[in-house]
Amino acid sequence: MTASPYAASPHVAGLRSVALTVPDLAVAEDFYTRVWHLDVAARTHDAVYLRGTGAAHHLLSLHAGPVTQIRNVTFQARSLPALDTLARTVVEAGGRILAAVGPVAEPGGGAGLTVADPDGRILRFVHGDAEHADAGEVPDRPIRLTHVVLNSRDVARTQAFFERALGFKLSDRTRIMAFLRCGPDHHSVALGDADTDSLNHIAFLMPDLDSVMRGGGRMRDAGHAIEWGPGRHGPGNNGFNYFIGPFGVVIEYTAEVQQVDDSYPTGAPENWIWPPGRVDQWGISQPPSPALKQAQRAVFFAPAG
Repeated sequence: MTASPYAASPHVAGLRSVALTVPDLAVAEDFYTRVWHLDVAARTHDAVYLRGTGAAHHLLSLHAGPVTQIRNVTFQARSLPALDTLARTVVEAGGRILAAVGPVAEPGGGAGLTVADPDGRILRFVHGDAEHADAGEVPDRPIRLTHVVLNSRDVARTQAFFERALGFKLSDRTRIMAFLRCGPDHHSVALGDADTDSLNHIAFLMPDLDSVMRGGGRMRDAGHAIEWGPGRHGPGNNGFNYFIGPFGVVIEYTAEVQQVDDSYPTGAPENWIWPPGRVDQWGISQPPSPALKQAQRAVFFAPAG
């Protein structure tokens, strides 16, 4: 899928990667390479950095630790000056700086900024990080991350931070979720109404719906049931299959994410009401499993310090 040059945010170009702490690094690496179909881009003594087939140096990093946590969400900044602008707007919007603009001391490099939002979620912004020259689309392999969904005890406040500090725009608001974009993808971040500030899920973009479906079969063969899907969402129009990965992390294979620009009419909850018994456009999927609903609120951010 070729992205258009449309820029919703003047500061943030897109979602690059998510970092997780896992209690057994070897088990997690085996799953995400052998079953989920990522490749190792780099490793250190206590972490592994995994890439898709796209240009991003890595889209998932796994770090050894005692419990499953989300360490940070990393976005691509549009420029080096954008990092300095973000350092200012984050503070103005109620966040705080954890690490000032400077060199990134991990594989991929570049310059980076690390912040905490008003609720303590750790967000990073990088520019000039390494990219892979062999980027492309390969059947059955994730290309990049397309979105991350974060639970929020106060969606309106979190949404206001993403809009004021990061320049995101609202694409749609449903009864339970706000979908925010920084570029042509319908959403790079979605915020779910919840009683915790936690990770809901991470979505990996596949090259086509066949890859999403074959991925569901591959996951079932590996002992990971499809916890929701197959289906096609309303907001974003993307096809999906959801799973619970190792150590309780919810992950999604998705494809055909809607591409938008400023002509897109922002949707309200009344625009996204399904007929009774339906949970998506196709109407063939059962609702999310109880296990998925529990896992979608059980992984928390590491303390911001």
